[in-house]
Amino acid sequence: MTDKIILPEHVGIIMDGNGRWAKKRGLPRNSGHKKGAEVFENVSRYCRDIGIKYLTVYAFSTENWKRPKDEVEGIMNLMRGYLKNMANAKNEHIAVRFIGDRTPFDKDLLELMEEAENADVGEITTTVQIALNYGGRDEIVHSVREIAKKIASGEISPEDIDEETIAGNLYSKVPECDLIIRPSGEERLSNFLLWESAYSEFVFMDVLWPDFTKADFDFALEEYSKRNRRFGGV
Repeated sequence: MTDKIILPEHVGIIMDGNGRWAKKRGLPRNSGHKKGAEVFENVSRYCRDIGIKYLTVYAFSTENWKRPKDEVEGIMNLMRGYLKNMANAKNEHIAVRFIGDRTPFDKDLLELMEEAENADVGEITTTVQIALNYGGRDEIVHSVREIAKKIASGEISPEDIDEETIAGNLYSKVPECDLIIRPSGEERLSNFLLWESAYSEFVFMDVLWPDFTKADFDFALEEYSKRNRRFGGV
């Protein structure tokens, strides 16, 4: 990566292709998720090292509960392992936050999530948002419900609602997404950051997530740097 690259403040990544990576190698799908988790940790640290302030990764969607039970359990156990390591990670300078509906998760996982969010990581360089049991439509519904509660309590009136009101009640509490990267050859959002991606730049890549490297990330950043972001202007 050259020094002239214009870095996005907030990068979103749809971590796609773990299952296909495993299948190509005759391995169980959870082997792909394990390798993908390692890549996620490497990319998180790389974001910290090069100065990207916010990274949001799509780890488990509201639709992913439809997958085989053993695969879902494997993903949750990988998350447990990651969070236990995070609890002991001093001075990583990476803050971890979770976005999504937490109500279906086991008590021990919820406790690990809370511990990770409250961990002492030193001065924060990068905030990583892990989208877990997350869906973009569900996030907007969540915001509407929170606003409805405030109207019912008399805290605000319907006339007070604007874009900032909706954004302020989303799961995500960081700036809107500048760049969304989707590896694996697919070219769709799949219900990821629907509100926050209104003016995102997109880079789709024909590489499965477990094979994703720093060089691939650099390529996406270089592509972003070439874009002329007009935000509806000229």
